[in-house]
Amino acid sequence: MTKALWSRLMFFTMLIFVLVLAACGNDDTSNEESTDDPDAATEESADENPETAEGTEEGVEESADGEAAETEPKVTEFEPAFPEQTRAPAVKTETELDVEVVVEGLGVSWGMAEFEPNRLLVTQRDSAELLIVNLEDGSVSDPIAGTPKVNSEDQGGLLDVTIAPDFDESRLVFLTFSQDVEGGTVTAVGKGVLSEDEASLEEFEVIFQALPAYKGTLHYGGRIIFDDDGNLFLTTGERSDDPIRERAQDLDAYLGKVIHITQDGKPVETNPFVEDEEALDGIYSYGHRNIQGIDFHPETGDLWIVEFGPQAGDELNIIEPGNNYGWPIVSYGLEYSGELINEGISEHEAQGFIEPRYYWDPTSAPSGSSFYDNNAIPEWENNLFIGGLVSSYIARVIIEGDTIVGEERLLTDEGERFRDILVTEDGALIAATDGGKIYKITAAN
Repeated sequence: MTKALWSRLMFFTMLIFVLVLAACGNDDTSNEESTDDPDAATEESADENPETAEGTEEGVEESADGEAAETEPKVTEFEPAFPEQTRAPAVKTETELDVEVVVEGLGVSWGMAEFEPNRLLVTQRDSAELLIVNLEDGSVSDPIAGTPKVNSEDQGGLLDVTIAPDFDESRLVFLTFSQDVEGGTVTAVGKGVLSEDEASLEEFEVIFQALPAYKGTLHYGGRIIFDDDGNLFLTTGERSDDPIRERAQDLDAYLGKVIHITQDGKPVETNPFVEDEEALDGIYSYGHRNIQGIDFHPETGDLWIVEFGPQAGDELNIIEPGNNYGWPIVSYGLEYSGELINEGISEHEAQGFIEPRYYWDPTSAPSGSSFYDNNAIPEWENNLFIGGLVSSYIARVIIEGDTIVGEERLLTDEGERFRDILVTEDGALIAATDGGKIYKITAAN
């Protein structure tokens, strides 16, 4: 090889080497993995291309590590009506927590009410028993006599419990339950006086029945809560089956409704449909599927409910009088068969319905809920805690105004179906499970 030819060869070799170095010098692209395969996508690539990464929604603000609270793939193809409507950023409690199983070996503990400091009334759904649980020593009373006869098939039984605002004087206890009547079963509300020896409910009477009756054993709803005026809000399910579920849209049926009644079971005079001759006076809102969580926001006073969707589409709603929330005409979920509901219409507002403030996809199966109205754990103040059944966790939801800005999943390793949530007077978070356990969560030390 001549000297001139060798010089040219070395020149072109050096030129190629320089060009390769220049091409590799952009750090923003050289380490980025392809998002064509979602299983191989990194957090960084998911941020840059949310449409191709599972577990994120376009426009949803993510936490500092780039993850939403929900990391499982969606089961639907629906898009949220607004970015914050689903898959909120993951958050984590900074306070060190103590988690204690106070009681175990119970049945399905459906509802709880604190009637004295650290003493709870707890319903047993299937056995229709009302028990007293002491959170300090873990003791459980004998069943209180005088509870109503219930239909305990499937989802029926003794459901929720609450006490009258003037319980210290009246000793009134209110219960919801599934009741056999002519034509089927109904969600019923009754009240009785807890005896001084706490051994029985005296003078128990049924004050309300959510008619019409239906020969089914699903979707009773059944949560109750008092408002500031001493009246009751009751939630009902639409009884699940098609076509009875269509009656969630009917104002002449108490199915799939939020109902507002007095302590005697009469409609509250300010209810939105009292002037409508074709509507039932007790209806407050309608178009619901199966509401099993209800509470007032401690700061705003808004009434929030959580309700089961079908397959996905579980909803978190703010309830306003007279509003229609759309079920079963619209939903962010699917039939259990995987088929679309009503041809797959998901957008509520476009159909004249109220959009949920938040929904879960995949299924959460949210049950009892409670706002944290205490300062024992300051970072939890005004957060909403929701028991998860299928999901087997407690959801902590952070709300700013009417927007969900963060979500945390607690007790994910316990493998329990969390049925009800309660915040005690001293700030403990109490959770009851279908597996018969009662958990107590407090700040460490």
